[in-house]
Amino acid sequence: MPGDLIGPEPVDPPFTGPERAGLEGWLEYHRALLLLKCEGLDDEQRKRRPVPTSLMSLHGMVRHMADVERNWFGRALGQPDLPAIFTSDKAKDVDWAPLDAADWTADLAAWQAECEQSRLTAAAHGLDDIGVAVRGGHRAEFSLRWIYNHMIEEYAQHNGHADLIRELVTGIGG
Repeated sequence: MPGDLIGPEPVDPPFTGPERAGLEGWLEYHRALLLLKCEGLDDEQRKRRPVPTSLMSLHGMVRHMADVERNWFGRALGQPDLPAIFTSDKAKDVDWAPLDAADWTADLAAWQAECEQSRLTAAAHGLDDIGVAVRGGHRAEFSLRWIYNHMIEEYAQHNGHADLIRELVTGIGG
């Protein structure tokens, strides 16, 4: 429903303290910020792709981030055969579009469940623990520390996109 709070308000990460708390805080901040960008919009607005040359929409972004969470926390940290949620090797960009039959409630729940699974997976590892993932077409090793930093970067980039998409969809900046 438009106007319903769908997630927690973003909370500033700790200003001091252990590295891990800072990394977790920034990741949670950006997860909450993505939800805030979707708040108060109806289904059509969340699915709208206001830039004709882009597949990006707010709904698609939530789907995309569900698979990004799964890839970096699930697959890289021990379950390499974990299937994608929305993406496919056979069809490029299906997390982004088409969204005609996509169900916001189900897709939001899938993303939130994936975030929770990521939290549990990360909690079972130290920052220096190593996982394996494909990057640039090649298998490589990544520390959990790197994964946290990459996820913060990924969310920050897409939250910038989300801010612009929301402004184009609603006509209201900020």
